[in-house]
Amino acid sequence: MSSTYSQIYIQIVFAVKHRECLIRYSWEEELYKYITGILTNKQQKLLAINGMSDHIHIFIGMRPSCCLSDLVREVKKASTEFIKENNFTKSKFSWQEGFGAFSYSHSSIDNVIKYIMNQKEHHKVKSFKEEYYAYLKEFEIAYKDEYLFEWIDTES
Repeated sequence: MSSTYSQIYIQIVFAVKHRECLIRYSWEEELYKYITGILTNKQQKLLAINGMSDHIHIFIGMRPSCCLSDLVREVKKASTEFIKENNFTKSKFSWQEGFGAFSYSHSSIDNVIKYIMNQKEHHKVKSFKEEYYAYLKEFEIAYKDEYLFEWIDTES
């Protein structure tokens, strides 16, 4: 009987639509727990989850049978419904289209987890826009500005 063995570590990054700062500290932990449940039910191994009021980072050990786009779509859809059902925000909540996905080696796991768990401190000195462009550059990902997230004008 053959089996599949893999080590696939992916950091997923996505933002609130229009980059609005809608994720509040008072309920972000509940959101992260809910997303953790989605990932667990989809048989993915959550390594870290954290973010800011306008975006989120998720780091997973991904099973090779997983379709990443389907997983992210399900996380976004279900978490949006969760936020609405719990009346966490008076504003209309939704995630922006698209996401970033960045792969890492096993030796990078601890550093990526520390980075994600330290988001609040990290973003005191670096904007999300600066952070995201740095990822694209570091991972040598070709992109067009018009297809990236909608950036808040103050971050231009």
